[in-house]
Amino acid sequence: MLLKVENLDVYYGAIHALKGISLEVEEGEIVSLIGANGAGKSTTLNTICGLLRPRNGSITYQGRDLKGLPAPAIVQLGISQVPEGRRIFPNLTVQENLELGAYLRRDREGISKSMAEVFQRFPRLQERRKQMAGTLSGGEQQMLAISRALMSRPRLMLLDEPSMGLAPLLVQEIFNIIREINRQGTTILLVEQNANMALSVAHRGYVLETGRITLQGKAQELTTNEAVRRAYLGG
Repeated sequence: MLLKVENLDVYYGAIHALKGISLEVEEGEIVSLIGANGAGKSTTLNTICGLLRPRNGSITYQGRDLKGLPAPAIVQLGISQVPEGRRIFPNLTVQENLELGAYLRRDREGISKSMAEVFQRFPRLQERRKQMAGTLSGGEQQMLAISRALMSRPRLMLLDEPSMGLAPLLVQEIFNIIREINRQGTTILLVEQNANMALSVAHRGYVLETGRITLQGKAQELTTNEAVRRAYLGG
């Protein structure tokens, strides 16, 4: 098991945001976490990557307990996050943003190789490598955010709302990229409000409602589940 979350309780002050959630991610999978706005999806990712501290429960990655580890140490272990809203550095160039993604690495040759791979996958970023990241389109900024996370050579990538604010054609392109990254060996835990797209690329999924996991199963099973269809798939 690559990632195991057990009985996780997370609070924002007096607000009980995550209520005993448990989930698993196997090596090589895409696992989708779907749910309405405010269900606790981003809170789950932020807790896994060390930005929030759980009150109860455990998070183990490759059998190692992550509880109490600072976020940089978690990145170093092989987990990177593409945050909601992209969070690129607008006043730095595309290339500088990518270099920051590799800030914990010391293998200069390997970093150059990773940069070349990013530019091969995203020719548009190569064309704009000297451009300020804040001047990129929304789709290009999402590609940059994903590429920045890839620069740390993650084994597990946490993707938070990658389709947010993008035109339908770009959404399709981003999800094709997600599939390709997974095919090339990166395991993905995907948080996404666009449940149709999320389940179309996932192997398995979890449904999160007000801080609790209410359903889980193979993506295909969730797609045909009547309650899921009514609540999230518009059918």
